[in-house]
Amino acid sequence: MSDWVEIKRWPELLLERMGDAGVARIVLSRPDKRNCWNRPMCEAYLESLDIIRADRSLKAVITKGAGAAFSSGLDLTFLREVSNGPLLDWDRPNLTIQIAEAVRTFPRIMIAQIHGYCLGGALGIVNCHDLVIAADDVQLGMPEVMRGSFGQLVTATLIHAGIPIKKVQYMALIGRNLTGREADQLGIVSHSVPVAELEAHVNDIARDIASRHLSTLEHHKIAVQMDRDLTLSQAIQLDQLVGQRLRRAMDPLGDVEGYLKSQKGSPNLGYRRPDAD
Repeated sequence: MSDWVEIKRWPELLLERMGDAGVARIVLSRPDKRNCWNRPMCEAYLESLDIIRADRSLKAVITKGAGAAFSSGLDLTFLREVSNGPLLDWDRPNLTIQIAEAVRTFPRIMIAQIHGYCLGGALGIVNCHDLVIAADDVQLGMPEVMRGSFGQLVTATLIHAGIPIKKVQYMALIGRNLTGREADQLGIVSHSVPVAELEAHVNDIARDIASRHLSTLEHHKIAVQMDRDLTLSQAIQLDQLVGQRLRRAMDPLGDVEGYLKSQKGSPNLGYRRPDAD
């Protein structure tokens, strides 16, 4: 069992850390509203990322929801406020788009832990995480078309992730939710597990990732996020540049002997670089 220590609490969000394991956790905390995103939650989430950014001992970040669901989407009162407000300049995205982009480019490994429901804009934000671990029975869906919208953010993130367009259309136009197990088969989530095992599984993954060298994690994320927008030739060239940048931050071959020794006999995922802290 992991011991979580509170870093900061807002009325509708909690930021905590897993002891000295290098793992932070952002807990959406509007359980009575199924953790739907409103302005205070959005602003607290962005502030929590700034707090994590300042602490380089934190290498992996879990986003989860308190209570019965991860999130039922955007608070419709908040959405009406945003929609009826002044027209935003094209370079000033709304808060949920800011969060999605912040998660996608944040220099830590972002892990979404989803259970219960993950709908609409919440699914769009989840799609921007590096890893998504789902309960087998979580319900993922796009209710926007039924309501009268088209699925801003979630449509773009699903299609850009390579989900077949016919499957995205099915989710949006029919309005049928997918289970975590179905989403795993389609590649919408990284992995699905029984709900009773979800938290322990996510904690183990986050703890393991946080044992790696931060520069390695950061540069892996740079390559993934930029490579997918390029042609193959451009992506290979970018990988060379990212490799050069990494070597300025650390020596990737600094413990080759220790690594090779640890792998004798069979693959050993327990290897840790001595400079990973």
